[in-house]
Amino acid sequence: MSNTIELEGLQINQNLFDFIEQKALPETGISSAHFWQSFAKIIEDMSGENAQLLAKREDLQSQIDQWHQANFGDKFDFANYKQFLTDIGYLAPVVDDFTISTENVDAELASIAGPQLVVPIMNARFALNAVNARWGSLYDALYGTDVISNEGGAEKGSAYNPVRGAKVIRFAKDYLDQAIPLINGSHQEAVAYHLNEQQLKVSLANGEQTSLQNASAFIGFTGSISQPDALVFKHNGLHLELVFDANSNIGKSDPSSLSDVILESALTTIMDCEDSVAAVDGEDKVIAYSNWLGLMQGNLTEQISKNGQEFTRKMNSDRSYQTLTGTEVSLKGRSLMFVRNVGHLMTNNAIIDNQGREVPEGIMDAMITSLIALHDIKGNAELSNSSEASIYIVKPKMHGPEEVKFADTLFARVEDALALPRNTIKMGIMDEERRTSVNLKNCIHAAKARVVFINTGFLDRTGDEIHTSMAAGPMARKADIKLTPWIGAYENNNVDVGLACGFSKKAQIGKGMWPIPDQMANMIATKINHVEAGANTAWVPSPTAATLHALHYHRVNVFSLQQELIQRENASLDDILTIPLAADTNWSETEITEELDNNAQGILGYVVRWIDQGIGCSKVPDINDVGLMEDRATLRISSQHIANWLHHGICTQAQVQASLEKMAKIVDEQNANDPSYQAMSDDFVNSIAFKAASALVFKGVEQPSGYTEPLLHQFRLDKKAQLSA
Repeated sequence: MSNTIELEGLQINQNLFDFIEQKALPETGISSAHFWQSFAKIIEDMSGENAQLLAKREDLQSQIDQWHQANFGDKFDFANYKQFLTDIGYLAPVVDDFTISTENVDAELASIAGPQLVVPIMNARFALNAVNARWGSLYDALYGTDVISNEGGAEKGSAYNPVRGAKVIRFAKDYLDQAIPLINGSHQEAVAYHLNEQQLKVSLANGEQTSLQNASAFIGFTGSISQPDALVFKHNGLHLELVFDANSNIGKSDPSSLSDVILESALTTIMDCEDSVAAVDGEDKVIAYSNWLGLMQGNLTEQISKNGQEFTRKMNSDRSYQTLTGTEVSLKGRSLMFVRNVGHLMTNNAIIDNQGREVPEGIMDAMITSLIALHDIKGNAELSNSSEASIYIVKPKMHGPEEVKFADTLFARVEDALALPRNTIKMGIMDEERRTSVNLKNCIHAAKARVVFINTGFLDRTGDEIHTSMAAGPMARKADIKLTPWIGAYENNNVDVGLACGFSKKAQIGKGMWPIPDQMANMIATKINHVEAGANTAWVPSPTAATLHALHYHRVNVFSLQQELIQRENASLDDILTIPLAADTNWSETEITEELDNNAQGILGYVVRWIDQGIGCSKVPDINDVGLMEDRATLRISSQHIANWLHHGICTQAQVQASLEKMAKIVDEQNANDPSYQAMSDDFVNSIAFKAASALVFKGVEQPSGYTEPLLHQFRLDKKAQLSA
């Protein structure tokens, strides 16, 4: 490594060292000497165990591969398979019943249900948009998306379309009738909202005055009692605000001067250092850590150019309202933030240990992101994150309870190093690996005093499903995998186990991402399934989507539903263990080609941006030009799926190579308007991005757990070296 500092037996990237010394450590009360001594000791003590856990993954996988080879096809017996998994320790004896004991959990995680955003922390603009997405305009979210149809002259255009606007207002007032209903009449008929010293009154077009069915839903107002600028309400734990402005384009045409409806939207946001970023060295990690520091200090800003205007985006302040009794109510203006560290697998050359090895990146993230979060804990910022003095870390890609226990121990070591009370650092457990799903209760038990979150990750979970059972036989076509029994059982099991372990009103039970950001009407119609499944949060791809998904939490009282779901029969472990093999592999050449092309196009469209531009998450047009949110989890599925078909002779290497080259030309055409884009099809042999995509497929069987990170990091480092040269 060049440009390094040697300290405590470590070689530290100069940029990273300077960042910690000059920006992260000051005002934390932690001295430089203590920090580096403690950090070096944690690395020395825990790197070996980290490596042992990874070796156990590989050993279990090897035994599973051998078992499937010996019990292939007609020799497969499910009862024998299940017993085998128990014998090798893949299935652990289930712990006795228990209840999590996590304390000092913010209300956004424990007692309020609502949407969750996940954003790449290396993009400051996205991070600011997300943290500020705690509140969003329902009018804007409806007007700008396909939730409002273009029928009847309601098309979007460059100028405001009053026909479309009328549809928006009608939709929003229908929602108000459901969330804050009136005793008589409808918000559609409201001509005025009046305040007096006792209550809120609503005048209707027929001359009648009415009140809210639930008077306590009214919380407060801004402006004056005689002429309020805004009224704020509460329903199912979520706030909503009616804004009045008789001078605005909307307000002047509304009988009550109502100009907008603002919804409390993204209650929580995961600032992601993992799947949605491309951070392969010290310089990249400093970008991620710097943005996290800005968020924890409340001073992150970004210069924005929009519609020909330049302005500075910063974090929103809290919102203040006055009650009818004269007291003040303050509501959080920002989303509560997690930081997602990387998992146990990857190392990073930002720090080299005393044995000359790259340090496990998960250990590095735990220490540095927690150090940065001290600024919030110690009140160094005007804008706070946690009201309970807690640090929230999502820990992804853990395989089974031993790995969760390792993360729990790591967090305890970090707490000791930073002089924090035990369990200050809270853990979010991603239920996205098969060995975690089938041992979920044990995994939660391993972190029962600090767990605040379990979340299903269908995409990574599918990739792990394919890789774990790689030798069992050819997998079903990718779209058909979604129809196999294990997925429903897996999703239900996450809720069942979470509720049994006492998560309701203590911690989040979450569901995965809506992947099609341009199809909000579809999301409105279908994503309520996540709420009806008993999850008190679910992932959305944008602030607009958060506002629209918030409507679902007004339709369903999740915590009441959870009390009903506790009584149901638990999901079947046998169903979760059912392998999604193809029932019939008699596919035509056309069907095989279609499947290969679909997978190859998705792989290439994502990888070319990752390798060439360092973009870890983006909206990538699929083979039908439908924009899909892609990250490493979607890449894992597609690459493992082709690798599985290659492994079992469904297709040949030549067929896959032809598909990759054909789809590379399609992806090049889809990116033709990007001036920074480098075409792959101009030179397949020397395109680093094309070589990376090809390696993910042709070396897919041998990748640890089917993960894409090792190859992506290798080729991205090659690309950065090429660019710097």
